[in-house]
Amino acid sequence: MDTPKLAQKPTTITFIGAGNMARSLIVGLLQDQANVVLRVADPDEHQLDAIRKHWPEVTTTTDNLEAMQGADVVVLAVKPQIMRNVTENIASHAQLSRPLFVSIAAGIREEALNRWLGGNQAIVRCMPNTPALVQAGATGLYANQHVSDSQRSAAESLLRAVGITVWFDDETKLDAVTAISGSGPAYFFLVMEAMQAAAEQLGLRPEEAHLLIVQTALGAAKLALESDDLPGELRQKVTSKGGTTEAALNVLTSGGLHDLFAQALQAAASRSHELAAANS
Repeated sequence: MDTPKLAQKPTTITFIGAGNMARSLIVGLLQDQANVVLRVADPDEHQLDAIRKHWPEVTTTTDNLEAMQGADVVVLAVKPQIMRNVTENIASHAQLSRPLFVSIAAGIREEALNRWLGGNQAIVRCMPNTPALVQAGATGLYANQHVSDSQRSAAESLLRAVGITVWFDDETKLDAVTAISGSGPAYFFLVMEAMQAAAEQLGLRPEEAHLLIVQTALGAAKLALESDDLPGELRQKVTSKGGTTEAALNVLTSGGLHDLFAQALQAAASRSHELAAANS
C-alpha cells in the first residue's frame, strides 16, 4: 500500500507596495496556480480596493508589519525614493523573522538594502521590465551571500510567473540589464512609433499601419526567440541582394544606427550606476 504524500506547505509571499509590478506578479502567480498564500500591504486604500475587487483571495492591509507576520518571501515593490524609510521601519521585525527579501526597485544596491534592514538579510535584487504586466517580462536577478538554494528557487519561481529570468553573479551587471531589458521596451516602442509615422506618410491608415507594425514586431521577436540563428543571421536571411529590405537597411546603417544604440545603452547603464550611487 502506497504511503500518501504530505501536501507541501504553501509559500507565504508578502508584497509591500500594490503598484503595477506587484499586481502583475500576483496575476502571474494566480494564473500559474502556484502553491502560495498572498498578502499585500499598501497605505493607499484605493490601491488595496483594486486588489480586493479583482483578487479576493489575496489578504490586504495598510500595515507592513502585519503583512510580514510569518511570511517566507517579502517583495519590496515600493518607489525607490521611499525604499529607505520603508525598510528601516521594518528592520526590527526583519531581524527576528528573517524572510527572503526580493527587491524590484531600480537603482538601489543590495548593500544599501541590507544595511537599512539591519544587516545579514537574504536579499535578491531584481530588474524586471514592463512587459511583465502581460506575463512577457525579462528579469535579471542577483542574490547576496545570505540567500539559500531554496530561497533562490523561490525568487526565480516568483519572477518566472511573469516571463523569463537570468541570474547574474555580479550585481554591477544589473546596470547593463537595466539598459538592455529594463529600458529596452521603450526603444522598441520608439521604433514602432517612427514606423507608424512613416507608414502613414506612405498612405496607410493609422489603424492599418498599427496592426501591421505591432504584429511584425511580435513575429520578429518570436522568430528570434525560437530560432537557433542569431539576429544578425536572421537579418541576412531576409535581406535579398538588391531588394527592398536591403534598400531600407542601407539607409539605417549609413545613418549610424549601431553607434547610436551603443551610445544609448551606455548612457542608460551609466545613469543606472549614478542612481545606485545616489541611493547608497
